[in-house]
Amino acid sequence: MALILALAAGPAAASCTDQVFEGAQFAVCAAQAGSDLRMFLNGADGKAYGGFAPVEAVLQAQGQHLVFAMNAGMFHPNLSPVGLYIEDSKQRHRIVTRDGPGNFGLLPNGVFCIGDRLLAVVESRAFAAAPLPCRYASQSGPMLVLGGDLHPGFMAESTSYKIRNGVGVRGDGGVAWFVVADTPVTFDRFARFFRDSLGARDALYFDGSISRIYAPALGRSGAGFAIGPMVGLVEGN
Repeated sequence: MALILALAAGPAAASCTDQVFEGAQFAVCAAQAGSDLRMFLNGADGKAYGGFAPVEAVLQAQGQHLVFAMNAGMFHPNLSPVGLYIEDSKQRHRIVTRDGPGNFGLLPNGVFCIGDRLLAVVESRAFAAAPLPCRYASQSGPMLVLGGDLHPGFMAESTSYKIRNGVGVRGDGGVAWFVVADTPVTFDRFARFFRDSLGARDALYFDGSISRIYAPALGRSGAGFAIGPMVGLVEGN
C-alpha cells in the first residue's frame, strides 16, 4: 500500500460543512497538515474525558478552544482504546495486527497519524513494520479506502445501514476530512463518499451508531453517550 505523507506550507482555518451524497447527509470538517490537531483521552486526573465538553473546558482555561472534534476510534467499556493510541508522542496502547470479531478486526484496518506537518492513514500491519513519527495516532477499522480502492469486504448490496464516522486523507496528504454520516449508510456508500465526493486516497472508519461531532459552526454540540479517544482541532494562544 502506498504511504501518504505531507509537508504542508502551513495550517489553514478549518472548514465545516453539511454535504449530500446519493441522498445521504454528511457533516464534514476539514483541516490541513500543520494545524493544531490533537487526540484526547484522559484528563489530568487520569480519568477519561468521556466527551467533548470536558475537553473544551480544559482548553478554555488555557485560553484555547476546540474548532471541531469527533470520536476517533473504538474503545472498551472503560473507554480505553481497542488498538494503538499515541498522545503527545507517547504510546498509551499497543497496536493490534491480528484479525478478530467486529468491525475493528475486519482486516485491513488502519492507523490515523498526526505528525508535526504530517497527516496519514496507514494500514495497520504496514504501520507496525515501519512506524511513523506520530505526535498523535489512533487505530481503528476497517479501512474504508486503500490507495484509492474500497475495502475488499464491502458490498454495494449490503443492507447494514448505520450512522458512521471516519477520517480520510487527500492524495498529497495535505488535508484530512473528518466525517459523520447523519443519514444511516452502508460501508460501501460511506467509503465512496470519501473517495468519490471528497477525493480521499486513504480513509479509515472510526466507529458507528455512537458517532458524534462537535462543530459549533454547524450548531453541533456532540452531546451523547460517553466516548473514548477523540480528535480535535485546537485554536488559541
